[in-house]
Amino acid sequence: MASKTTLNAKNLEALGAERLAQLLVEVSTGNAAAKRKLRLALAGAQSPREAAREITKRLTSIARARSFITWKNRKALVTDLETQRRAIVEQIAPADPDEALALMWRFMALATPVFERCDDSSGTVIGIFHQACADLGQLAAKVRPEPQALAGTVLDALQDNGYGQYDGLIGSMAPALGAEGLVALKSMTEELGRSPVPVPPKDQWKAVGWGTGGTTYEHEMLARERASTVVMALKDIADAQGDVDGFITQYDPKTRTVPQIAAEIAQRLLAAGRAGEALGFLERAELGDGLRVPLAWHDIRLQTLEALGRGEEAQSFRWDCFERTLSDNYLRAYLKRLPDFDDIEAEERAMAHAMAYPSLLHALQFFLDWPALDRAAELLLARHDEIDGDHYEYLAPAAEALSERHPLAATLVLRAMIDFTLTRSRAKRYRYAAEHLVACARLARDIPDCGTFETHDAYVARLKEEHGRKFGFWSLTAA
Repeated sequence: MASKTTLNAKNLEALGAERLAQLLVEVSTGNAAAKRKLRLALAGAQSPREAAREITKRLTSIARARSFITWKNRKALVTDLETQRRAIVEQIAPADPDEALALMWRFMALATPVFERCDDSSGTVIGIFHQACADLGQLAAKVRPEPQALAGTVLDALQDNGYGQYDGLIGSMAPALGAEGLVALKSMTEELGRSPVPVPPKDQWKAVGWGTGGTTYEHEMLARERASTVVMALKDIADAQGDVDGFITQYDPKTRTVPQIAAEIAQRLLAAGRAGEALGFLERAELGDGLRVPLAWHDIRLQTLEALGRGEEAQSFRWDCFERTLSDNYLRAYLKRLPDFDDIEAEERAMAHAMAYPSLLHALQFFLDWPALDRAAELLLARHDEIDGDHYEYLAPAAEALSERHPLAATLVLRAMIDFTLTRSRAKRYRYAAEHLVACARLARDIPDCGTFETHDAYVARLKEEHGRKFGFWSLTAA
């Protein structure tokens, strides 16, 4: 049973309204975000219209702000934006969906001024706008605006998509647009593609960011941006209409041979029951050496072969995919379709192939994912000179996974990271390298025989001889 001092709704209710109000005032003092939430809640308690006014004021304030937002203070912006978005959806929409739709369009209009002053390297902020874009579709489906007018609004928005905030807008708006709206949007988009890009009057060049020495470059950039917008919109419209051929026509014949594009086309043809055509696009793709072919191409080809009843060919291709990528998913799918006992032999063949795979890291990751820790340890012992200590994102989890049953292999991995750190004088990694050395000392107690490898004491002695002057490292370890 929870303590009466546990922070939960039931215990807080017991304090009474007056005491809770006092606490909220105290907690919100000096906390702008908390104050805004409280004001919004008070406005909502009066009426949805008052809440809408409060949201409008805040959206206007955000749009007018000019201070740059770094990763250090991005959290406050994220909280603020999410508060406003949720308030529109949860407080305004149930009572007044028309007002909520208008507010959500205003919210989306914040994207450009926000991104002009914001570091969004984490992608958190654009994620909020993408969710708001999805909200737009849901709100529009409730309101059901006139299709022609909505199509015009959507096209206007897509022409102001400099930060990708409206990516996916057509798909989310498709239910509200309906067949009539999608036809109208397609017609408007095609007309936009045919119309010339206007050149603003010379006295406005500076205002729109154009240079004073000429307009050729700026005009070409605008033309390219418009062409890109038109093509992307027509592809999304084709998808919304289920028009596979319309989607295909947005790519020139050469572009259709790019593996990723060929896979996108084939996926749509397959869904439309046109597997034979799908396979044709896949097989016409220019794969080059095959090393950088996207997995999507492989996956769609497998689905297409199965749809055509070419199971044996699909099975052979699964093995081929595994051999080239060491993807455990392909191997599992391959083994699953083999007769009893044949899978044991095939699995052993796969393990041998992985042991000899050119990339040690890919092979190691495969054995860890399978999992086959004995094989992973064997691989590291046999090819220890290939371990690149710079790849700590692979090696640190590997050392942890192997430490209990394979302490020597884990030690070799840890030593590789230590050696890289000290040899390259990566001072920012000294703390981790020191932790690795302590772990090596602990693992050494479980290694009965190091064989041809250095004992822990010999390894530490060599480190001190070669890197004894790196006091920043040695001060972090008791070794």
